[in-house]
Amino acid sequence: MTIYDIAKQAGVSIATVSRVLNGSSNVSAKTKEKVLAIMKREDYTPNIFARGLGLNSIKMIGLLCTDVSDIFYAKAVSVIENALKPLGFNSMLCCTGNNLEDKKKYMDLLLANRVDALILIGSTFKEKTDNSHIAKVAAQIPTVVINALIDLPTTYCVVCDQFQAMYDNVHILHKHGHDRILYLYDVDTYSSNQKLEGYKAAHHDLGLPLHTELILKVNHNKKDILDTLDSLFKKGITFSAVLATDDYMAICSMHSLIARGYSIPKDIPVIGFNNSMLCECSIPTLTSVDNMVESLCITAVNLLTDIFQGKNVTHKITLSAQLIERDSFQS
Repeated sequence: MTIYDIAKQAGVSIATVSRVLNGSSNVSAKTKEKVLAIMKREDYTPNIFARGLGLNSIKMIGLLCTDVSDIFYAKAVSVIENALKPLGFNSMLCCTGNNLEDKKKYMDLLLANRVDALILIGSTFKEKTDNSHIAKVAAQIPTVVINALIDLPTTYCVVCDQFQAMYDNVHILHKHGHDRILYLYDVDTYSSNQKLEGYKAAHHDLGLPLHTELILKVNHNKKDILDTLDSLFKKGITFSAVLATDDYMAICSMHSLIARGYSIPKDIPVIGFNNSMLCECSIPTLTSVDNMVESLCITAVNLLTDIFQGKNVTHKITLSAQLIERDSFQS
C-alpha cells in the first residue's frame, strides 16, 4: 500500500493525501475524514514520501546520473546540491552507468537508505519501452526527472525544449544560406531524439531535402569524430554548416575543418549544444545552445519543495533554450 493507492481509493490527488498527512488546513473535513478512514482500514503507515513532508524526514535527497565526469551531469549535480543546502537537505549521489540493471540496483540502494525523494538527471533514465522500475520508486517517494518526459504517476519532469532549439538552429542557418547542414549526434535518448526531430521538422517546414548522408551518429571521442569527417571528405560529400548535439563533438568537428584549411565561421559555421565551459576554451569560441541546466535543476528542487508542502504541482515543466553566440557563428 502506497500513497498513490490511498489517493486512488479516495478519488483524490496525491497532493491532497500529502496535505492530509501534513495536517494542512487546506483540505475539507469530509475529504480528510475519507482519506484517514482508508488509511485506518488499510493499516497504512506513512512511508518515505510522508517523511519528506516533515514526518520523520531524514532530509536526504537521492541523486542519480550515469556519469558525473560528463560536464552536463557534473554541473547539474553541483547546482542541485547548492540549491538543496539552504533548504536543510543533503544529497546522496549514485553514478549508475547506462546499464539498466545497474540503474535499478542504485534506485533500490537509495530507497534502502530511506531518502525522501529522488532526482534522475538526464534523459538516459528514460527507457524506450519499460519504465516500470521508475514507477515502482515513484509510488514510494516523489521522483523528479530532469530533461526527459516520463508519463508516470507521482513522477515529475522538468525539460528543456530541445526540439524547438534545434528547429530554430536550422532556420537561422538557412536564413544565412546554409541548406546542407551536417548533423552529428552520439546517443539515442529522449533528449537526442527531440533534437533530431527538430532538425528534421525544420527541413520539412522549409521545404528542404533531408540529406540522410549528413545525419551521422558518431562515438563520443575525438578520433572517431575526426575519422567520420575524413570519410565524408573522401567520399566528396559536401556540407556548408555543422550542428552537433553537444559541444565536444562540435569542437572536434572544428579541429577537422581547420586542419583542412577551412575558416570558421566564414567558410563553415559550427553550432554546439549545452553551452558548457568548453565553448569559451575553444578557438574559435563556440556558439552553442544553452539548455538551461541551472534553471532546470533549480526548478526541480523548487518542485520538490512544493510537493513536500502538499501543494498542487504540474507533472511537466518546459523551459525554453537560448542560443549563445560566439565566434563560430554570428547571426
